[in-house]
Amino acid sequence: MSDTHRPELEQILQEIIDAGLTGVRLRVHDERGTWTGSDGRARLDGDAAPPENGHHRIGSNTKTFTATVVLRLVAEGRLGLDDPVTDHLPEFGLDPRITVRMLLQHTSGIFNFTGEYFEDGTVVPGIAWSGREWVEDRFRTYRPEELVRLALAKPVRFEPGADWSYSNTNYVLARLLIEKVTGRPVAEEMQRLIFGPLGLTGTLAPTTETGLPEPHAHAYYRYEVDGAEQVVDVTRQNPSWISSGGDMISTTQDLHLFISGLVGGRLLPAALLDEMLDPHPKVGYGLGVFVQPGGLITHNGGISGHAALMYSTRDGSRTMTAALNYVDDAGMSLAAGFQKLTQRLVSTVFGESD
Repeated sequence: MSDTHRPELEQILQEIIDAGLTGVRLRVHDERGTWTGSDGRARLDGDAAPPENGHHRIGSNTKTFTATVVLRLVAEGRLGLDDPVTDHLPEFGLDPRITVRMLLQHTSGIFNFTGEYFEDGTVVPGIAWSGREWVEDRFRTYRPEELVRLALAKPVRFEPGADWSYSNTNYVLARLLIEKVTGRPVAEEMQRLIFGPLGLTGTLAPTTETGLPEPHAHAYYRYEVDGAEQVVDVTRQNPSWISSGGDMISTTQDLHLFISGLVGGRLLPAALLDEMLDPHPKVGYGLGVFVQPGGLITHNGGISGHAALMYSTRDGSRTMTAALNYVDDAGMSLAAGFQKLTQRLVSTVFGESD
């Protein structure tokens, strides 16, 4: 906890724990300086608070990192935003109308390999990523190409560019694109293009590694077996099932350095940053980031008992990042209440106008 008290933030952290999450650590950078606070526990069977600047899985915040690498490769002249993806990855037989931009903005129409959920309530399942089946198979290795081919075996959601729909498959293809045009693993390109330039020391793209560096809070998953509830520590898992749709690990400090450095112009030329932050009219999604009314830039993520928040003003002068650990379940039972508390945090830190 910082020396200065922010009772309005401390109250919301308490409410997050009261709502059922196990632990939370929050970091705010604004005109008052840096403030960090925490509540709850790092693990269910202990009393210690979540570790200061501990490592945690960041889920779909990974997409912002991945999009940034692609855009840096565009800046280097390795590929173009409007290149047909099939020109670089011909082995998948992709629709030639699908461009690099469409992958990053979720307008390709390609099936989401973790499942599609339609407005009428129809669900078309993908790979197992929740429930007992996932828990018991959580150390399985999926190859990125396998995930893409699973998705391409399903009907497309819409014609390329005709609509918007969030699809993890887009970002697995983006990873393969990075590796194809550079000839290097995505983790090496992350280090070269983001971690090194910004001095990120607690962030990694593990691909198939199952553990987290110390210190870290623990993640849990709840499911039923023969009517009896089971709670399993799932901190260790093989994140290849989500690949570059959400496999990365970071810290609240590194997420602050990343998002403030990104929007502050330290990673991308101004013209490409403007492209990144140009939101799709349907949902306000740019290229790897959400752009909220008022200009707030964000991407959050959750993965099997760990979650991350990442918000910044357009100029990077005010940021909010957070790490959460909790007991997840197939029904995502904590999601609705937590979303309301997240909005309260955002309003408190950034003001109602954002």
